[in-house]
Amino acid sequence: MATEALDAALDRLEQALGKVEGAVSQLRNQGGDAGQELAILKVRHRKLKDTVAQELGQLDLLLAGLPK
Repeated sequence: MATEALDAALDRLEQALGKVEGAVSQLRNQGGDAGQELAILKVRHRKLKDTVAQELGQLDLLLAGLPK
């Protein structure tokens, strides 16, 4: 069950990242400072996603080690 919740959380993060990447692509076509700002947000989001994935993996390991 914990693995399903982790997978669902990672799927939501992937969807959010896809939306950000789409917005960045649109703004790049339009030009301007907003495109640069979204590019920065994209990098921040990727770092956050990686951190969350690592922490969820550690939590999964901890939960797997608990007695049932």
